[in-house]
Amino acid sequence: MDMLTISHFSKTYPGGKRAVDDLSLTVAPGEICGFIGHNGAGKTTTLRAVAGVMDFTEGTITIDGHDVRRDSTAAKRITAFLPDNPDLYDFLSGIQYLTFIADLYERQARIAKYADAFELTGSLGSPIGSYSHGMKQKLALISALIRAPRLLILDEPFVGLDPVAAHLLKGYLHELCAAGGAVFFSTHVLEVAEKLCHRLAIIKGGRLVKSGPTEDIVGDSTLEDVFLELEGEKDA
Repeated sequence: MDMLTISHFSKTYPGGKRAVDDLSLTVAPGEICGFIGHNGAGKTTTLRAVAGVMDFTEGTITIDGHDVRRDSTAAKRITAFLPDNPDLYDFLSGIQYLTFIADLYERQARIAKYADAFELTGSLGSPIGSYSHGMKQKLALISALIRAPRLLILDEPFVGLDPVAAHLLKGYLHELCAAGGAVFFSTHVLEVAEKLCHRLAIIKGGRLVKSGPTEDIVGDSTLEDVFLELEGEKDA
């Protein structure tokens, strides 16, 4: 069974704007799938629908066999979603926020592991409002990882991370997949997607224009060349 199955998903906003049009793709257990596209292509809309935080009426999305509309509680129980601009409670300290998340998911033992790894332990007692953008990104990532999700959904997770933190995150994504989970994430960092992902899906104007194993899509070229060619921006 695939970890994620998106079948003929479409999303039209009030006013008639069709953000995503008849998109279908799958992500198997153990796979990291990169979701690539320009701004406004439909990536965030798709990720939010998969995470169950955006309603839709066209198509179906299932996570490990659970329909995100008909069985949303079961789907969300095994999913963690990190948006591109996560909402954090600035009045809480870092440790208060992580303890709150951990209490919800019974994962308190993982706080120390990830906080130490991301060098955030010394700041967990400080209000989140005093954190830099990079520190907030690390905190949000930790809050997703401590849930030990079966499917991890990330929207631009590498933005704001220093090289060490980015390297750590890549390792944890591989760790999650080695345990039978899967990752579905968007990124503008094509080099990272090419090296990290087992599978790629490229969206343009709300439509999926290319998807498959990374080596099949890239071939003897580079992901940047493939992407620019699909966008019609590659020099002749």
